Amino acid sequence: MPKYKRAYRKGGTFFFTLVTYRRRKFLTKPECRQILRNAICNVRQNRPFTIDAWVLLPNHLHCIWTLPPNDTDYSTRWSLIKARFSRYAKIHLHKPELMTPSKQKHRESTIWQRRFWEHRIRGPDDFQTHIDYIHYNPVKHKLVTRVKDWPHSTFHRYVRQDIYAANWAGGAITDLNLE
Repeated sequence: MPKYKRAYRKGGTFFFTLVTYRRRKFLTKPECRQILRNAICNVRQNRPFTIDAWVLLPNHLHCIWTLPPNDTDYSTRWSLIKARFSRYAKIHLHKPELMTPSKQKHRESTIWQRRFWEHRIRGPDDFQTHIDYIHYNPVKHKLVTRVKDWPHSTFHRYVRQDIYAANWAGGAITDLNLE
């Protein structure tokens, strides 16, 4: 099995992607959104972090977090969030027929993929590129035709703060610099 090397940096800012097991589509259901919100709030009480950007899609999420100074431990935070979500959503989402010997060995449910993907943000341009990527993601996945039409995103917070115009990216990928 490969040995994954994570990018840790004290007080760093990171882009994350988490995916549901077998890309099952449930994250945007109201009860799942509430369970996830509660799990995040619970973890942030003891292990604070700033949520810089977020998008929740039916089968995955993307976000950017900034950790407190002298703190590198985003892995434990994600582990706790995923575990708490799984504990409270299990009655609705666990599918015994999807269990594998590996999932049993690792005491996992059939809710999340085992790992997550992270990228350390390396500067203001990288930060902006990833925020744009997060907010445009529902259009990319053809869930909506305009960014402003997706409700599960920090895009609306950015509009209220006058960081984005409400018609930003209006559905045309050519409006963005995502390369």
